[in-house]
Amino acid sequence: MKKYWAEMLGTFVLTLMGCGSAVFAGIGLGTTGFGVSTLGVAFAFGLAVVAMAYTIGNISGCHINPAITFGVWASGRMGGKEACGYMVFQVIGAIIASAVIYFLVNTGGDISAIFNDTTTNGANSYADGNVIPAFVAEFIFTFIFVLVVLGTTDSKKGAGAFAGLAIGLALVLVHIVCIPITGTSVNPARSIGPAIFACIEGNCTPIAQIWLFIVAPMAGALLSAGVWKGLSSEK
Repeated sequence: MKKYWAEMLGTFVLTLMGCGSAVFAGIGLGTTGFGVSTLGVAFAFGLAVVAMAYTIGNISGCHINPAITFGVWASGRMGGKEACGYMVFQVIGAIIASAVIYFLVNTGGDISAIFNDTTTNGANSYADGNVIPAFVAEFIFTFIFVLVVLGTTDSKKGAGAFAGLAIGLALVLVHIVCIPITGTSVNPARSIGPAIFACIEGNCTPIAQIWLFIVAPMAGALLSAGVWKGLSSEK
């Protein structure tokens, strides 16, 4: 259970810091001058991963992402029952973090006045007619990200103590490129939590499109597992 609780906590921090930075930076809100830019949002996600990697990495491996867990399972590094438990608690952590963001956005004098028009909560979505580019982007960038995770954490060929730093920087890079396309998910849990509260606020587009942010990252992770098996094979 410690592993599951650690995954819930880690995903909570990732979603709160990453999606929170997007919301309070004014991304998609029509506001400027608050918080950070798109580059700052990318670093918020990446730095959250780095921080959690060195906090809970020795407890659960710090997946904090169902796509990573799926890739680790597909590569034969963990059992199916444990992988399912990881994913459930990751989604729970993301939902709790999204609830905190929702609370901060919709309560309190000045904050409520500034953000009363938002229906995003950092949720992922794509424009009408862009389903194919969005799917391809989430598939490819998740493939790259999970491949970095599998490679740097490999017991024989990995990066050792530097794995957390490499993974966090890889996530920064992915966000820099992908944010304009989908807002960047590469993490189904990170998409599910904000989508629920975006719908509560009246914007159910992220919920209607959530299938893409589950299927594409999982498919990309599966490909990563196959590619890494081939690259790391001694044969």
